[in-house]
Amino acid sequence: MDPVDEVLNQPAMRAYIHRLVGDEGLSLLEKFPKEGEFSDEQLAASTGINLNSVRHTLYTLYEKRLAEYHRIKNNETGWLTYLWQLRIDNIYNAVREDMVLVRDKLERRAQYEEENDFYICKECHVLFTFPQAMDGDFRCPNCDQALSHFDNDTLLKALRHRIETLNKSLGHA
Repeated sequence: MDPVDEVLNQPAMRAYIHRLVGDEGLSLLEKFPKEGEFSDEQLAASTGINLNSVRHTLYTLYEKRLAEYHRIKNNETGWLTYLWQLRIDNIYNAVREDMVLVRDKLERRAQYEEENDFYICKECHVLFTFPQAMDGDFRCPNCDQALSHFDNDTLLKALRHRIETLNKSLGHA
């Protein structure tokens, strides 16, 4: 089976790629010729997908190292042509890198939640840190209602659980 088809037949990988490149990008991958290198113009012509969409998809895939290109120069005109090929074999590395980024953001958020004490306006539903609440004498600057302490334990538990799940998936458990 073709490596692209193998990846696209996995629902999680298909969803990941769809999030990256959208419907037209997914369609491009499904119609991408199996062997060789192709210019963006050739791909647009052979797949019937808008040239700008083809270029956007290729550059997005390139950023994730899921596509690569090499340039050739026409000596008569000086024009450069980019010839593209897929590197779908890098998909697991791309997913892993994204998971690490998400985990790192969640860890920073959990640290912020742990290091701060929060107060909320029950009327406006606006959240304030302790220094912000103290600066306003524990009154909402929008509606002048008294602020109440906000217990973020449920959020912290959810953040820790998600971090733990990502660590297990990444093999760090």
